[in-house]
Amino acid sequence: MIEPLSRTGHVLAVLAAVLLAALLGRRAARAARQPEVVGEILAGILVVPAVLLVAGADGLATVLPADVAGPLRTAGQVGLVLFLVGVAHELRHGGTAVLGARAVGWVTAGSFVPALLCGLLMAAWVLWVADDGVRGDAPAPALVLMVAIALSVTAVPVLARVLEDRGLTDSPAGRLAMAAAVVTDSAAWVLLVVAVGVSGGLLGSVALLVAGLVLLAVGRVALRAGGPTALAARHPRAAAVAVSGAALLAAFQFEHWGLTAVSGAFVVGLALPGGPWAAVVRPVAALGRLLVPVSFVVAGMGVANAPRGAVPWAAILVALALAVLGKVGGGYLGARLARQDRRTALTVGVLVNTRGLTEIVVLQAGYSAGLLSVRLFLALVVMALVTTAMTGPLLSLVERRGAAAPAPAR
Repeated sequence: MIEPLSRTGHVLAVLAAVLLAALLGRRAARAARQPEVVGEILAGILVVPAVLLVAGADGLATVLPADVAGPLRTAGQVGLVLFLVGVAHELRHGGTAVLGARAVGWVTAGSFVPALLCGLLMAAWVLWVADDGVRGDAPAPALVLMVAIALSVTAVPVLARVLEDRGLTDSPAGRLAMAAAVVTDSAAWVLLVVAVGVSGGLLGSVALLVAGLVLLAVGRVALRAGGPTALAARHPRAAAVAVSGAALLAAFQFEHWGLTAVSGAFVVGLALPGGPWAAVVRPVAALGRLLVPVSFVVAGMGVANAPRGAVPWAAILVALALAVLGKVGGGYLGARLARQDRRTALTVGVLVNTRGLTEIVVLQAGYSAGLLSVRLFLALVVMALVTTAMTGPLLSLVERRGAAAPAPAR
């Protein structure tokens, strides 16, 4: 009995250390006037390399032995699953002010299509120019789709926080960027399911996607009934436990089918109605959000185990250049086609370039499914962090230029 108890204590101690590192990372990010998620991700990913640098391989094996790394990986996966329930629910029910269909359509197309094309360009670079360590072993079609998705994501939760902090929530640029991000992220998650399925065969991918849509339709019909909604209103805590269990069960089943666990969580989140269910989803997502930093530490284990001297600088630069071109340039073009003035269009482009936590979750899913090599995963993580960190300074620059301009040009 002593050894299991000792292992449990070790796991809990590591979890506490990870959560403390995430807290410190958030505070450091706030002090630097950056979104909290930037500090949180950096803290999580750098924990393992830092221990390895200070204590060496033997020290890392003592701090994070295999029988502790396993439960840690599970905790991180649980966190991602529960967090994605909240993200999917918010994508379906999150309100944005009524906007013109034409404007939303142009901005959505501008923030998604050019970014997707830039992702295809990067995938071509990975396949034909980059070395084998960046290329990895994933099937070419799945890799191409995965990289394209990675460059097209906009993080709705982080974007919402940026808009609130900047007082842009009700501005034309803020409303257009949020509406475009909701549509873009929804499409990105569907494409992620296809990408993971393609690695196991196109027919299987289509079948699993259809199965997911059927489950989604059945869940929505069942939960719209008065009985479940009334129970959720009267017993939100019990309903939250039930939703968590359903999300974890769906995640396990989707993974068993050959998809990622987060795909099952996304289906559960989309199936949940609004109204009283919002109070049910909130604690589920909050618990997931608390555990998500654990998954960053797991990612850091992969980074630490990468070959020394293998920092993919070329891949980082290519990813950054194409990511900014696709999102800032595409968002600006879409907003201009929607007849927005130049300052509003540029603000939209900067906002949709915010990737943050949603991007990291997408990359984690691709990495776990074997679609991304460690080096390509690292390059895309750096891209996500840098583009998110750019948002604040670029918005300040746009504001200063707008204040200096005599009048917005159309």
